[in-house]
Amino acid sequence: MDSSGRPGAAEVHFSQGDRSFINLLKRLTDPLTTQFALFGVWFLYGEPFSAPLIILAILTFSLTYPGTIPFRYRQVGLFAEILANWGLVVAILGFLGWALRAGNLLNLDAILAWVLVTPCLVYALHLLSPYIAPRVFRFKNVTSAVVVGINETGSRIVKSFNLDPLSGTRVVAYFDDRAASRLPDTEGIPVAGRLDDLGQYLREHRIGVVYICLPMASQPRILQLLNTVRDTTASIYFVPDVFMFDLIQARMDTVGGIPVLAICESPFHGTTGTVKRWFDVSISALVLVLLSPVLLAIALAVKGSSPGPVFYRQKRYGLDGREISVLKFRSMRLHADDAVIQQATKDDPRVTRVGRILRRTSLDELPQLFNVLQGSMSLVGPRPHAVSHNELYRKVISGYMIRHKVKPGITGLAQVNGARGETDTIEKMQKRVDYDMYYLRNWSLRLDLSILFKTVLVVFRDPNAY
Repeated sequence: MDSSGRPGAAEVHFSQGDRSFINLLKRLTDPLTTQFALFGVWFLYGEPFSAPLIILAILTFSLTYPGTIPFRYRQVGLFAEILANWGLVVAILGFLGWALRAGNLLNLDAILAWVLVTPCLVYALHLLSPYIAPRVFRFKNVTSAVVVGINETGSRIVKSFNLDPLSGTRVVAYFDDRAASRLPDTEGIPVAGRLDDLGQYLREHRIGVVYICLPMASQPRILQLLNTVRDTTASIYFVPDVFMFDLIQARMDTVGGIPVLAICESPFHGTTGTVKRWFDVSISALVLVLLSPVLLAIALAVKGSSPGPVFYRQKRYGLDGREISVLKFRSMRLHADDAVIQQATKDDPRVTRVGRILRRTSLDELPQLFNVLQGSMSLVGPRPHAVSHNELYRKVISGYMIRHKVKPGITGLAQVNGARGETDTIEKMQKRVDYDMYYLRNWSLRLDLSILFKTVLVVFRDPNAY
């Protein structure tokens, strides 16, 4: 009911610690929009609702979830982001349709209309949602909050609320002990006083939440501050100043009921590990079946190119730095996986004619699909380096071994961004490691799909492959 007693916008009241409904709504918006567009187009074309359509809907929902989170005021580059995400989904669906010979099961004109309409509909929803959503979900009470500490951490908290119209929280003041002349820009939010003034301010203005963003070095000051606000009803949140660390998949957890903060963690913990493994097994098995004639032809070509086995194994570091054997098609006449590894160079005389083609097109890496099925590798991840290279670079590149928090991949973010081939300088290896760290911090199933898609595009035109 609105103020007049008539039916109106849904009233929502939730605490700061319970935002599950709103977060679920945000994550489901993109997937549900694709479903609405699909069934809407099907209805307009007068097509029957069939089993292939339902399968298409389920696949689309799975590939789109979780969507790019909408309900944000900042829309810079939004349409390009939506097109990129949707293009990847369409490419995967198209590949599956081609592989399963399913092109004649659905009306292709209706499919084309759906492909064109969906990104436009998603874009329109993203543009309008920051203005419509607060009216649809009208909060009973907007929580007033204050931030203690004018610094990078406090600024991030404020910006996150300002960009999210469904936050239900409004920051009304800062508190800081520094003189006004030493304070950075607060972007219009007033500085209400020093830390000693906080308790009285909370009582007089009925503030609901306090975010303490002081550096961890200020522990005595924080304890004094907590004692000051003890006789108020405000909820108190301490925001750890962990931005000084090189965070990898930072998250909160509990150990025996004791809260802990993960600073460096694998992205594949819990259900994400299961999703990653299911993705690896299903895609690698499908590719092996589809490319089995190609694999057989390559094996025969390698066997006839020079004396020696079809495959060879390289010792590499895998998950948690454990040694694994990586399988490849043999591309050289002689190869010794000794303590000192000589990387392949341009016009390397050891490479056979067949091997040169395999290395140029990365077809020599295909046997690693068996490593993926066996569980020692993943489709996407940091590329494994020779053991001797690991021992060298772990001493000169900070955080180098963090890349072994995940299984090594057949392809990776570095490889699709040009950081492939011979690493004859520390700078080249540093560039690879930087890409690997970005992958660990920002992993998602969508990122894996994007890397696989880009791998197909760049594999035949990479000048660093030799």
